[in-house]
Amino acid sequence: MRERETFGSRLGFILVSAGCAVGLGNVWKFPYICGQYGGAAFILIYLVFLALLGLPILICEFAAGRGSGCGMGAAFERLEQKGTSWHHLKWISICGSYLLMMFYTMVGGWMLYYAYQMAAGRLSGLQAEEVAGVFSDMLGSAPRMTVWMIVAVVLAFAVCGMGLTRGIEKVTKVMMSILIVLMVILALHSLILPGAMEGVRFYLVPDFGLVKQYGIWNVVYAAMSHAFFTLSVGIGAMEIFGSYLKKERGLTGEAAGIVVLDTFVALMAGFIIIPACFAYGVEPDSGPSLLFITLPNVFNNMSGGRIWGTCFFVFMSFAALSTIIAVFENILSFFMDMGGWERKKAVRVNVILIILLSLPAVLGFNLLSGVQPMGAGSTIMDAEDFLVSYNLLPLGSMVFVLFCVKKNGWGFSAFLSEVNAGEGGKLSKSLWLQYYMTYVLPCIIVVVYLKGYYDMFREKGKAVLAGWMTFAVALLALIFLVTMKKPGKGNESG
Repeated sequence: MRERETFGSRLGFILVSAGCAVGLGNVWKFPYICGQYGGAAFILIYLVFLALLGLPILICEFAAGRGSGCGMGAAFERLEQKGTSWHHLKWISICGSYLLMMFYTMVGGWMLYYAYQMAAGRLSGLQAEEVAGVFSDMLGSAPRMTVWMIVAVVLAFAVCGMGLTRGIEKVTKVMMSILIVLMVILALHSLILPGAMEGVRFYLVPDFGLVKQYGIWNVVYAAMSHAFFTLSVGIGAMEIFGSYLKKERGLTGEAAGIVVLDTFVALMAGFIIIPACFAYGVEPDSGPSLLFITLPNVFNNMSGGRIWGTCFFVFMSFAALSTIIAVFENILSFFMDMGGWERKKAVRVNVILIILLSLPAVLGFNLLSGVQPMGAGSTIMDAEDFLVSYNLLPLGSMVFVLFCVKKNGWGFSAFLSEVNAGEGGKLSKSLWLQYYMTYVLPCIIVVVYLKGYYDMFREKGKAVLAGWMTFAVALLALIFLVTMKKPGKGNESG
């Protein structure tokens, strides 16, 4: 049996795991919704839900990884009670990882392309309409997007191919260190721009009028859903790094450190973007248009904008690549743990497979733009993102939590024993914690899941909404049926 790799240092584990958590949503969504929903008032609610929702799910993933010593391809088989069916739910992780990479590699290619464009000075001096045209031209060019997607795939798999310590840990430590330094420099630069303090007030000063305007429930839900999605939990991308972790330290403190680092990146992104937008009279928005249209216009008006723009897109490229590397490692683990493949063989097969699977998202903006699976104006990427973000991430997270606490899964006592092994803070073996993780936390996840469906389809008509909500409830029921199976005597799982 192949000897399991382990991280060379605690810092390596934290930076690699944080690299997975630090995604594009930290930059193109968090600063905008923070300012939109009341600044510091929203941040306070967000931090509460990060502790109540994101942190325990992250601990569950790490515990399942370290307890099993393998990725999601075999983790449940090793930990579940004999005769139960938890192992069938590994397909949430497998499908989720592939689906995420089917469009995230393309977006990673966008970041690399814009870093190159900025460094080459090809966006300098352009008018606002011309900057928007550059983004449209990129989306309309299938060959250009394919090439940059392939660059992102090859770079990430090259890192994974070198192994855990010599490749993933070593490279990600460098990337994350540079990312953090670039963030601090960019944030400090934004804060000294004329008029930047107005942006800081919009971003951080509590505005309870906005909370009242949008409604406390809408603000709470926005904070709750972003706290849930920000850590990339649910498809095993964190679990795989738990499987490489030694038992020297307890998992609660390690997970808390990653949550803090992820939150720091999200907050610093706001300090980069919001003050700069206010300094140049540009309305900060959310999504791809913020990164590829709004911010290039800001950099063009800024002294030394070519340098600052290049630094920003290098930072964004590292944020994207760190996530891609983490999920690629999860994908490789399926082949290594389930099939006994060597790492290099798994890399060779998946380089080709991921490139082919990423093509529909690329072509969905040009040659296949007529394919609109989510309704008029939607793209293939939108459908893939919907399947991952609105389905597999929340459902996978609920499975992790239930598996760790239910008697027919791993069991709360075994879970706590794994979490508390080693030095550092401990989770108490209290009834309230067990009750919270068994009943309250899954209910919160179900609320996030169903509300996401409601928001997605409520404007498409009652019949469409009813159909999709029925589908969502059916998926939930299917998972609960699988998780309810009682252990059988002498019946092997597998």
